[in-house]
Amino acid sequence: MQKKTTSRGRKRAPAKVTISSGNVFADLDRENADELLAKADLLREINARIAVRGLTQSEAARVLGLHQPEVSLLQTGRLSAFSMERLFRCLRVLNVAVEVRLFENPPSTVASPLRVMTAGR
Repeated sequence: MQKKTTSRGRKRAPAKVTISSGNVFADLDRENADELLAKADLLREINARIAVRGLTQSEAARVLGLHQPEVSLLQTGRLSAFSMERLFRCLRVLNVAVEVRLFENPPSTVASPLRVMTAGR
């Protein structure tokens, strides 16, 4: 097998592969990684519901009570533009029930996990 080369004929160094923890934000050592992953999951669900309905950004904005540029931020994954509560409200408007469950964390766990679970997935 030949080594891959660049367009200029130089040999490429082998790519470094790191096994993911399951949270890309934690892998990137981001602060509040659990919250960022939960918000990303919520955004993904909102965007999926918008797509299923075939809504344009302007139509989605009207349905969600947002401005069109805010829908653009939703669809491009700008997590910092939205609080969890605001994402919950968007989901409720899209006829998605939101349930928050609290449970005791095992004493051996360093931090309590924050996760989003969708029905049927």
